[in-house]
Amino acid sequence: MQNIGKDTQIYTEMLEKFLQTNDEKYLMKAKVMSSSFVNRNIFPEEIVRIHMKAMDSIYGETAGEYKQSLQFLLESLIAYRVANSKFEQLNTERLELKSEIQVAANMQKTLLKTEIPTYKTLDIGAISVPYRQLNGDYYHFTEGEDGILNFGIADVIGKGVPAALSMSMIKYAMDIFYDESMCPPTVLRNLNHIVERNVTANIFITMLFGQYNLATNVFKFASAGHEPGFIYRKETDRYEEMEAKGIVLGVVKKAQYEEYTLEIEVGDSIILLTDGVTECKRGDRFITKQELIEVIQKFSHLSAQKQVESVYNYFKQMEDFQLKDDFTLLIIKRFV
Repeated sequence: MQNIGKDTQIYTEMLEKFLQTNDEKYLMKAKVMSSSFVNRNIFPEEIVRIHMKAMDSIYGETAGEYKQSLQFLLESLIAYRVANSKFEQLNTERLELKSEIQVAANMQKTLLKTEIPTYKTLDIGAISVPYRQLNGDYYHFTEGEDGILNFGIADVIGKGVPAALSMSMIKYAMDIFYDESMCPPTVLRNLNHIVERNVTANIFITMLFGQYNLATNVFKFASAGHEPGFIYRKETDRYEEMEAKGIVLGVVKKAQYEEYTLEIEVGDSIILLTDGVTECKRGDRFITKQELIEVIQKFSHLSAQKQVESVYNYFKQMEDFQLKDDFTLLIIKRFV
């Protein structure tokens, strides 16, 4: 630090004149001097030392107790600066990490992006809202040349970066290893093998994979421990919970999966979701499945895309609403 001796002399003169006259112009000069200390990176404890020297010059030994109190303040400021320096370092690292996670989240949106197909006979809507910046849910649609619509919905049991990385792996495994000749149980068996070999033991992935035949309107699917969805039957005006059992991906090396078949009639809907939908909270209680069905029904007159968005917005706008996990909802309606 430069010119501390000169600073001490100027400070002493200003302090002495202020004590003699109580003129506020010396307070203003002191403020200007303090601003210059900031620019010159002079720390608060050094200012206390300058003040102590000024008091020595003005009062000599008569200010003993007062100088002791300043020594106490000096030690406190030194400890404060050390702690503040560590805090600023941690805050800088936090902001850098937040920025990196935002970049990763933007990349994830690009990598996991899937186009929702359009058909004359089906109306499809999808929404996926991450609990935090990175999404541990995933859905995808692919169109086969044989008139088959393939779609899947998955959820990593966990949050944050590990969940996001695992979901990206699922997406690219589907892109590389999926073959149109595969039935839903075969797709899940292959994915289970990949997850079991490449994901740590404390991360599990649930998934439902289905194939919709556009010619016969038959829906075939298999589940790896995924949250069961619903089938809306127009004929009875009722929502039926889908029966779908199967062990989550990555737990058992040679897991087997069962295929289920449903015929979808005109006016029926397939509703698929992740447990983040059923685990939404209102205050201190979870939203019930019956409440969820009632909200889905409330917006059933809308297009599938507007319906899923309206369901999410309905819960989001409720008082005391809490999103506890990633929220993903798919609705597929047959209208012809």
